[in-house]
Amino acid sequence: NGCVLAARKRGMDDCPFCRTPTPKKSQTLAMIRKRVAAGDPVAIWNLGTKYDVGQCGLEKDVTRAVELLERAAELGVKEAHFSLGCLYDEGIGVQKDTATAIRYHEAAAMCGHVHARYNLGHEEHRAGNYDIALQHWMIAAKLGDKVALDCVKKLFMDGLATKADYAQALRGYQNAVEEMRSPD
Repeated sequence: NGCVLAARKRGMDDCPFCRTPTPKKSQTLAMIRKRVAAGDPVAIWNLGTKYDVGQCGLEKDVTRAVELLERAAELGVKEAHFSLGCLYDEGIGVQKDTATAIRYHEAAAMCGHVHARYNLGHEEHRAGNYDIALQHWMIAAKLGDKVALDCVKKLFMDGLATKADYAQALRGYQNAVEEMRSPD
């Protein structure tokens, strides 16, 4: 969150958008629940992540987390798709299901989630589909993912990608980093 980081550097602890004071930790859960009651998809995802790890005084409840994350995913929150993909990929609190994990990562990647795109490349690489892995990692690298760029480089070093592929990924990565650079 570059805007939040820039605001903090300037000594502003309030919300950089609406200028309201940052809530106390004891107020956070109540604020999230209020937004969930209003149907805010991002708040639904946020509450799901809190249940997933047991934050804000909530007991860890993966079943409740999955319900909330699925609801947020249905409402189009790419982070919810990614979170569900990770849960099913790792099998933490749910039955490990690679096909379901891939489906959620694909949905997140189509919404522009960079790490989901990287994960898809990893799955394709593990399956021996190096050309498809390369495509996923090139997209992720062009969106600023350094690990994906390193994977493209490794494919190039192993003879599974061309010099032009690596050069294109490197240029895309450098452009993404430059676009995200703060003028400070």
